[in-house]
Amino acid sequence: MKGQRRKKIKWTGWSMVLAASLFVLIFSYIPMIQAFILSLQTGKGANLKFAGFDNYIRMLQDSTFWVTLGNTLFYAVIQIPIMLLIALVTAVLLNDSRLKGRGIYRTCIFLPCVTSMVSYAILFKNIFSVDGVVNQLLLKLNLIEEAIPFVLDKNWAKVVIIFALIWRYTGYYMIFFLSAMQNIDSSVYEAAKMDGCNFRQTFFKITMPLLKPIIFLTGIMALNNTLQLFDEVVNLTNGGPGNATRTISEYIYDLSFVYVPSYGYAAAVSYVVLILIIILTIVQKGMTGEKK
Repeated sequence: MKGQRRKKIKWTGWSMVLAASLFVLIFSYIPMIQAFILSLQTGKGANLKFAGFDNYIRMLQDSTFWVTLGNTLFYAVIQIPIMLLIALVTAVLLNDSRLKGRGIYRTCIFLPCVTSMVSYAILFKNIFSVDGVVNQLLLKLNLIEEAIPFVLDKNWAKVVIIFALIWRYTGYYMIFFLSAMQNIDSSVYEAAKMDGCNFRQTFFKITMPLLKPIIFLTGIMALNNTLQLFDEVVNLTNGGPGNATRTISEYIYDLSFVYVPSYGYAAAVSYVVLILIIILTIVQKGMTGEKK
């Protein structure tokens, strides 16, 4: 009887996993295989023919591809460390049981995450416009002589996008750090306090090592989101001026729906992004010291 019951429980569990696995297979892995096959084809619109790795070879000579890839990596390198550091520090401060009104602070910091992407992009576009709040403040403080066209300048436009990303997503990643810290047994900190550890020693010797899995997870999530950056750039600068702020995701969209449709080449560019994510994930895993 016990053996039959165990088998029944086992098959019940597998049946539930099987249903979810089928959905993942149908909606994730099969389209990935189809996209790879598509990346080996060339042509315009639906008139496609097999061309081997011509699309990948074309990429090496495509200056727009390298510019958009460079822009995307620039956002990732600058924005992700700053954002995760602010999220971690904020989580540490809001995890202090002595802080009054913690719930209100957490809610306020998390609220930007639920703001519409289009709405907050328009908000930042207005704030950093020539007659926006930032320019007006800088002029009144006599820090600048004339208004700076932030969104129209190729360097300042990138800064605006990074500011927007940090503002929106810091609260989102803060929740992960906060949740992880609340799962750390308080007796660990009590023992450290009895041993005479100060805040700095406790943070770097206890909190940080215990947060390594979460730091790795949030790093991968942030990297994945940044390499797929699209809405913010389109709504803030539309990739301009020129291609100064254009991302790889926007370029893939343009190849598919704005220019004469080149679905094979767009699929090839998408696969390069996938390979890049895998490589950076492996590198990041090695840097965080994750071991089995």
